[in-house]
Amino acid sequence: MHSPHDPYVRVRGAREHNLKGVDVDIPRDVLAVFTGVSGSGKSSLAFGTVYAEAQRRYFESVAPYARRLIHQVGAPKVGEITGLPPAVSLQQRRSSPTSRSSVGTVTHLSNSLRMLFSRAGDYPPGAERLDSDAFSPNTAAGACPECHGLGEVHRTTEELLVPDPSLSVREGAIAAWPGAWQGKNLRDILDTLGYDVDRPWRELPAEQREWILFTDEQPVVTVHPVRDADRIQRPYQGTYMSAHRYVMKTFSETRSATLRAKAERFLTGAPCPVCDGSRLRREVLAVTFGGRTIAELAALPLTDLVSVLHGGSEAARVLTEDLKSRIAPVVELGLGYLSLDRAAPTLSAGELQRLRLATQLRSGLFGVVYVLDEPSAGLHPADTEALLTVLDRLKAAGNSVFVVEHHLEVVRGADWLVDVGPGAGEHGGRVLYSGPVAELASVAESATARHLFDEAPGPAREVRKPRGWLTVGPVTRHNLRGVTARFPLGAFTAVTGVSGSGKSTLIGELTEDLDGVGRLVRVDQRPIGRTPRSNLATYTGLFDVVRKVFAATGTARERGYGVGRFSFNVAGGASSGGGRCETCQGEGFVSVELLFLPSTYAPCPECGGARYNPDTLRVVYRGRNIAEVLDLTVEEAAAFFADTPAAARSLGSLLDVGLGYLRLGQPATELSGGEAQRIKLASELQRGRRAHTLYLLDEPTTGLHPADVEVLMDRLHGLVDAGHTVVVVEHDMTVVAEADWVIDLGPGGGERGGRVVASGPPRRVARAQDSATAPYLARVMP
Repeated sequence: MHSPHDPYVRVRGAREHNLKGVDVDIPRDVLAVFTGVSGSGKSSLAFGTVYAEAQRRYFESVAPYARRLIHQVGAPKVGEITGLPPAVSLQQRRSSPTSRSSVGTVTHLSNSLRMLFSRAGDYPPGAERLDSDAFSPNTAAGACPECHGLGEVHRTTEELLVPDPSLSVREGAIAAWPGAWQGKNLRDILDTLGYDVDRPWRELPAEQREWILFTDEQPVVTVHPVRDADRIQRPYQGTYMSAHRYVMKTFSETRSATLRAKAERFLTGAPCPVCDGSRLRREVLAVTFGGRTIAELAALPLTDLVSVLHGGSEAARVLTEDLKSRIAPVVELGLGYLSLDRAAPTLSAGELQRLRLATQLRSGLFGVVYVLDEPSAGLHPADTEALLTVLDRLKAAGNSVFVVEHHLEVVRGADWLVDVGPGAGEHGGRVLYSGPVAELASVAESATARHLFDEAPGPAREVRKPRGWLTVGPVTRHNLRGVTARFPLGAFTAVTGVSGSGKSTLIGELTEDLDGVGRLVRVDQRPIGRTPRSNLATYTGLFDVVRKVFAATGTARERGYGVGRFSFNVAGGASSGGGRCETCQGEGFVSVELLFLPSTYAPCPECGGARYNPDTLRVVYRGRNIAEVLDLTVEEAAAFFADTPAAARSLGSLLDVGLGYLRLGQPATELSGGEAQRIKLASELQRGRRAHTLYLLDEPTTGLHPADVEVLMDRLHGLVDAGHTVVVVEHDMTVVAEADWVIDLGPGGGERGGRVVASGPPRRVARAQDSATAPYLARVMP
């Protein structure tokens, strides 16, 4: 039995995900880094086991009725863990914050600023003091009544809604209307209402054009569709909706990013005329501090805000000092270029995590384990040093800091290293080494050791000659001010710069409309699906091939089973021909409601998690049923389907980007952002060589071990060698050193960035004078 003062967290028999009964001891009060290739099991150990168990123990002390209000990760599969303090998790959440969420709300700095204005602001003579809630655009007391606290009003015009007035309504003059049946329906309703839908738009009387586009009326009429020879269409009741009403409704209510983007094309956004974009009521804007309104202070970069906060009265002095001390860790983490009113959806996952980290620094907790998920994600090498200082400060305050990380500088700065591997998935799940960093060098099978201790730069890559140029700009957007940049065609370009320098804004200007682009593909880290029904096989189209293979077996043909029989999305039952298990409706698990506790999930009692009904599972191909095939890893499936060309091509592309360890039926909800990005890339690679394509990738190496980065780079350079163009936003200097062309933005972030500091081949950029990137790039140049 270990003493209560045992200085180690001791894990015994961890079996979460792919962990193979892991035993490991990790000292407390240190910076411990968990490393290993993507999919090796390091997150399963740090988050799925250590953090999950700490949270489970805490919940046992919470009243049952309160537990259901808190998101729980569930009990981990582990024998026992001793010496475990309470834990705080800082993960890179994939959930997207709302448009009302901002830097100020994420860090709680807005609360402090509102309190300052409420208690120590300068009010007009005779005005009564306002509560701090009145200084928030997210409350009824503070929001501008015209724009409801959004700061912007959206309007549309006839020119936007009808770009080509020579067309008739039937020919599609009203571009803003939906396509397919819904658009035809609206045209038929107009026809029934007596409008001439075959006359060119410009020839219709002005009052008719006005009503068709802008009316708020929604008349209901009986539509008699034109009969097609091959089908009978019955009359139906149709409700009219004007183009303006349709666009506004779609823009404000849709959850589809694609539909929202389409609606946005027909709108002009302008600052609200009542509050000038400040989002607040006039009486709130009449209160000032140091001669400025709360909206003006919230718009300042945090570094500038600190310099204007000076207290006069005792209350003002106390409140300004508190605010400055809360801002300090945010600035220290390299985020001083952000303003409090910056919308949270415009922040990267790395920026959001560092804002939450800065908030924790002020919490004053000690004796806890902080478990962090790649805090260096999205960080320029210049900012990584500041991150290490902050992690050391958390440790110095009496905490243990456990970090899942790939960045070699963070790994070198650790006190203790836990290396998991040696490979991914089935080939991983073992702790190869646990101890001080230097001694990892003696572990032969560690992929981390190979990259951590071999600092010799790779061979110099010959810079490709561009076969043309794309010119973007002048761009004035966010912090870019009239920036023009040139991107070489048929080459590999890296866009670099510190956080907030304008990299993502610049590559956002690369569109299919530019001369020389042809086809454009953005490969981002957004999830490939939001439900467990979406998985690796369905996204890549591989599942269609697998279902055809099963439908072609002798048993399936005898029973009359078609391709739909092998889908877990088609309802079962004799009449429908569907083969899924109806108890769990093809999910593989059922929700179990527990009194006073959050609902939990358990394998389906009927199919045991197989997703299909017994009749469907009796159909086998080469000794396996459809559920067993979905349980294969990509690597196993590649051997299983080696002689099925359509499947082999798809699986080969997934192997090429290092995803051999994923299971075919792995739900999309279990995949990391890096895995989702590589699945999208694999889907592109399997399409075969098409005409020239421009590939845009925003930080493709985030979440990747250096060994996986090598695999990814081989694929990207292969695309360029095949005649395509690749542009990446990147912080990994080994990737930048391999590029043909570098565009470095800066020199700083926010207002201090937004211009091209240097551009050219990596060797030239590495010698640039006022570039924050140059010294780090020079270190890795061959």
